[in-house]
Amino acid sequence: QFFEKSTERKYVALVWGDLEGKGTISGYIGRAKKNRKIMAVYEDSEEGKLAVTHYEVLEQFGYVTLVECTLETGRTHQIRVHFKSIGHPLFNDAEYGGNKILKGMKTSKYSKFIENNFEYFKGQALHAKTLGFIHPETSLKVSFNSEIPDYFNSVLKRFRDYCIK
Repeated sequence: QFFEKSTERKYVALVWGDLEGKGTISGYIGRAKKNRKIMAVYEDSEEGKLAVTHYEVLEQFGYVTLVECTLETGRTHQIRVHFKSIGHPLFNDAEYGGNKILKGMKTSKYSKFIENNFEYFKGQALHAKTLGFIHPETSLKVSFNSEIPDYFNSVLKRFRDYCIK
């Protein structure tokens, strides 16, 4: 079902910048030419495999935005590389440039606020929310949901309190 792209996969991500509404990000994902450890989005199918990510804004905080992502394909680092490609890397994503202050005020108070929030995440601000598929024995659709972890919710609350629009 993964190969046939018939599974349901939804993620929640905190991305830098102020996004609105819904959107789709697509492009060909392949290994980055300068750093083979990470991926990049290309316009040419010879450079990678087609990847499609649909997103919907759940909450805006001005400097960062909470989005829900639905994957049409499943490529390595797909969500991370797609959002970087449109200028909105995931919050605290060291591999794709989201681990430094990209939006907001240039004050020591704000810098400390962001640095404290970085400490809550062991990696990028991305959470696998839903996995759904057809059970191979019963042929029934099954779906598993995972609530946003407390540490992630804690950072969201801090953003709500600090800089909501």
